[in-house]
Amino acid sequence: MSETKGKKTGKKRKRILRRIIVAMIALAVLGGAGLYTWAKLKDKYTITYDEYTAATGTISNSLSFSGTLALRNSQTCNASSAATVRNVYVSAGDQVRKGTRLMRLSNGNVFTADFDGTVNLVGAEAGDEVAGGTTMVQIADFRHMQVSFRVDEYDIGDVHVGDRCRVTATATEKTFDSAVETINYISSSNGNVAYYTATAFVETDGEVYPGMQVTVTVPQEEAVDVVVLKADALSFSLENQAFVYKMKEDETLEQVEVEIGVSNGNYVEIKSGLESGEKVYAVSKTKEDSLSNMFSSMFGQTQFNRPGQNRQNRQNQQNWQNRNSPGTGTAPSGSGNGGGR
Repeated sequence: MSETKGKKTGKKRKRILRRIIVAMIALAVLGGAGLYTWAKLKDKYTITYDEYTAATGTISNSLSFSGTLALRNSQTCNASSAATVRNVYVSAGDQVRKGTRLMRLSNGNVFTADFDGTVNLVGAEAGDEVAGGTTMVQIADFRHMQVSFRVDEYDIGDVHVGDRCRVTATATEKTFDSAVETINYISSSNGNVAYYTATAFVETDGEVYPGMQVTVTVPQEEAVDVVVLKADALSFSLENQAFVYKMKEDETLEQVEVEIGVSNGNYVEIKSGLESGEKVYAVSKTKEDSLSNMFSSMFGQTQFNRPGQNRQNRQNQQNWQNRNSPGTGTAPSGSGNGGGR
């Protein structure tokens, strides 16, 4: 009986030993796979940085609105009654001065120009019989025009009568300096956003015409001869504090807070924390960045890209750019940016 008990004990020990061996083999396989996966993730989720260079330049931002050109001065001469055209003194396209004779009719109508302008239309020739009310001559002033544009409720507080502006014709790309002449503060909109109508007088070259679409740009802030940096180079803390990465002597990166000023959405003024000519770095986002953020603290690898490889900064930066891009901006002169697109 003791012999039978001994055999059972031996078999039990063998089974336990086999289980231990199988478990050790499984652990070895899993360990190898884990090390392989770790290595692959470490390669895949390397943190990369783009390089940017601060420079001295001038930066400004502005508000931008769409508008339409219209005549300020126009004159239409109509026959007061049925008559015969006695004399026609001008042709379409002629430049006339105020007081210039335009046409004489048999009923005593003698038409003269009320202002300096261009003959836009001649409706009859000498000897023609015309009915009362017929348009005989039309004069237009294409050099002194006006533009009307709408300003929404979010921007109306930043637009004032007397503000200088630039008017650019969409079709011809010609730009003319002007100023805001009037603002109608009674809203012309019944929708969710209120709009107000502003006008500006435009001195043109005579080669733009009523009805043409234009862009009205109203400059806002401007900073001259300041340190400027590509906006993509900025990073932001959870508290929305702007900072940049600078490289130390041991080639590791440190965060340096910066004070920002005027921005046009593409470039930003750096008031403090960075000097002209200094190089800074920003994390270069890739498709794997959401996972990369989880693994970066474990892997600790860094890699520096050549300038021009940055795709997108973090969400806080995008939110900041949206708040600091009022319409259009003027790119800083002499920016010397070393990175970005």
